[in-house]
Amino acid sequence: MTTESDDAGGQTVLMGEQLDKLNANIAKMETLSQRLVAALAKRDSHDFGLQAPGTDVYMKAAAAYVAEMMANPAKIVEHQVKYWGKTLTHMVEAQQLLAQGNLSAPADPGPSDRRFKDPLWDTHPYFNFVKQQYLISAEAIESAVKDLEGLSGNDKRRVEFFAHQIVDLFSPTNFLNTNPEALRRAVETEGESLVQGLENLISDLERNQGDLLVTLSDPEAFKVGSDLATSEGKVVFRNRMFELIQYTPKTEQVHRTPLVIFPPWINKFYILDLKPQNSLIKWIVEQGYTLFVVSWVNPDASYAEVTLDTYVEEGFLAAIEQVKQVTGEKQVNAIGYCIAGTTLAATLALMGKRGDKSVRSATFFTALTDFEDPGEMGVFLEDDFVNGIEREVDEKGYLHSFFMSRTFSYLRANDLVYGPAIRSYMLGQRPPAFDLLHWNGDSTNLPGRMVVQYLRDLCQDNRLAGGTLELCGETLSLKDIKVPVYSIACETDHIAAWKGVYAGLRQFGSREKTFVVSESGHIAGIVNPPTKQKYGHYTNDDLKGTPEEWMEGATFHQGSWWPRWSEWLSRRSGAKTEARVPGDSAHPVLADAPGTYVVAKPNA
Repeated sequence: MTTESDDAGGQTVLMGEQLDKLNANIAKMETLSQRLVAALAKRDSHDFGLQAPGTDVYMKAAAAYVAEMMANPAKIVEHQVKYWGKTLTHMVEAQQLLAQGNLSAPADPGPSDRRFKDPLWDTHPYFNFVKQQYLISAEAIESAVKDLEGLSGNDKRRVEFFAHQIVDLFSPTNFLNTNPEALRRAVETEGESLVQGLENLISDLERNQGDLLVTLSDPEAFKVGSDLATSEGKVVFRNRMFELIQYTPKTEQVHRTPLVIFPPWINKFYILDLKPQNSLIKWIVEQGYTLFVVSWVNPDASYAEVTLDTYVEEGFLAAIEQVKQVTGEKQVNAIGYCIAGTTLAATLALMGKRGDKSVRSATFFTALTDFEDPGEMGVFLEDDFVNGIEREVDEKGYLHSFFMSRTFSYLRANDLVYGPAIRSYMLGQRPPAFDLLHWNGDSTNLPGRMVVQYLRDLCQDNRLAGGTLELCGETLSLKDIKVPVYSIACETDHIAAWKGVYAGLRQFGSREKTFVVSESGHIAGIVNPPTKQKYGHYTNDDLKGTPEEWMEGATFHQGSWWPRWSEWLSRRSGAKTEARVPGDSAHPVLADAPGTYVVAKPNA
């Protein structure tokens, strides 16, 4: 708060103006609080199972702790004494400095934590004390949970995950009275930052009908079709499940065998076409392939009875048939990303059972097909959450996109929940204009029966890997997949752990299998253009060993995996032919890319 002036009288006037502004902002906050209450009142009721894990998680943890205390009291006492010792030492050091009149923070030997990047966390005695005590307590809690015995592997993983969530929630950075950056900003702006933050909070609540989901990117900064998803193409087919986009060729000749991409229907396809320099779609077209992309419908309650069978019959199989008709070819190459990769695997198994040879080769992007070890996502795949989802969709007919967005966000809570909330609600900043985060917030609903079938049959019961998946009238197994496959997993993927992807691929019945691990995560490891030279990748032709053995014997390559994959794909895409203009007489152009489904808003 500036009070500089040439004379005392001027300073008094300036301070009076600042006080008036502060009082005006306080009045605005009181007015906004009424709007906040109204926004919260619009919140629809949701099943309690979607809000938190079942109480049995905490009961198991408590029972294990009591059993540990009875069986091994020395370990419990050791934990407590260590915590008391650190806390007491911290307190004494702070008091000694204050007694000496030294208004500075004691030495802070702990590891750096980017949540506490503001200098006052290290220099101000109050804020430093709060920070250090929080980190000491967090370490004690996480250490005690980690050392718990008597829990199954999955139960222990869940206890550790949700304990970590609670620890993150209570970080002093998340509260105004213990966040120096937010307090300083409020003083500097005479409360204007808090007014703007409250407006941001209310806007997020109103945008999500009373549920809180932090907006990560400025919703007005991008428009799909103008700023994002700008690759040139045409919609050449549409049914109730998807639009089929054929992209305009950029080479005079193309490979005979067309390529069709099946993106996940949890999010929208334009993650592969955010902007020209990062667009996998644009890059594929420039390599001389006739490319088709499926743009899935965003379902509402009218899709309540749609199942995984529907996605296979009216989605995957229908799209493959239309691509064959448009190009006049007997075979296509296919790509499946995430959940669409899992379903592509099931579709290929079904086609194998039916003797359908329409797919010449298949590529998988971060696709789990064996859910024996689903990685971090496993904490949300137990009955407490799945039962809650089943009750919710039985009532509503679909699972709102809000819940999947929130679930994925809490897998990286500090980056995708608390950090953005601090910037938006406490510092009053507008969300940044970030294309990737814009796409992340543009998620889709899921049909009721489909999501339960997927969670029960594939995730929980692992039926595809177990050879017992009932789909479209057939019993399917990964061994039924016979086509050449190329699978890309990502090293730090928190949704489809690379070791699980590897385990599934090894069970395919294909004679030719290639596995690649890209550096980075679920998105950045896939959307990794060669021009950036950002993330490398690992290869190893020996798929006989464990994931650890595969990685130990792997060769690391600098740069993107895209060119390596294109070499593999080109050998399975036939000779060159004249480039194809989108559509034909039987498939008239229905719309320009990116189509209508990607921007349509489903009925409430």
